[in-house]
Amino acid sequence: MSGRRARAAAIAGAGDVVAPSKSQRAYDLLHDRIVDGTYSPGYRLVLDAIGRELDMSVVPVREAIRRLEAEGMITFERNIGARVAEIDELEYHDTMETLSFVEGAAVMLAAGLYSKADVDEARAINAQMRESLAAFDPVQFTALNEAFHRRLTDVCHNEVLGDVIDNGWKRLARLRQSTFSFVPSRAVASVDEHEAIVALIEEGADPRRIELAVRAHRLATPDAFLHRKRTPTS
Repeated sequence: MSGRRARAAAIAGAGDVVAPSKSQRAYDLLHDRIVDGTYSPGYRLVLDAIGRELDMSVVPVREAIRRLEAEGMITFERNIGARVAEIDELEYHDTMETLSFVEGAAVMLAAGLYSKADVDEARAINAQMRESLAAFDPVQFTALNEAFHRRLTDVCHNEVLGDVIDNGWKRLARLRQSTFSFVPSRAVASVDEHEAIVALIEEGADPRRIELAVRAHRLATPDAFLHRKRTPTS
């Protein structure tokens, strides 16, 4: 277990569970609805309505909006109000490109540290992804995809890399409802690439080879997305 995960476990086990604040409840609701696509890009957020739904004033809702704005998931325009941020294709590509480097580095540094349990858990998640292809749900698939990637990168002991990876996933959160739904053909290939990466880890391949495999895998989805956008419709 990495230092980051160990500290999180220690904190979780210290003392009684504290009920989330009103602001946290509002944040969780808004965050989840943006992530699962209930609130799509451009959707206008009405603070009064959200407050009534949660049985609270607009103050904690406004605090939650500010947090989400700081994370890039919401934009606030004068005389218009809060809206779910539009998809910025350049930001998406740049974020995925950055993740390809930092995740590749994290898995390379973790090479040799993976236990049989780590490999088995990664394979189990990937098996779920393969099973889900029959009744494809891009939101569910993307959640499993994140779980797979985090299972591999969490073994890395470099906490700075871990923080960069966390921030990258947060940036991608608002794109969950659109990435694999735009390029569903990438889903099958992604599962196969996951299996190949796990096999390299299991066989103790050269860490640099594993890093390059992770980077190539990470870059394939944004490349497919941009290619799809350039293809004229018939």
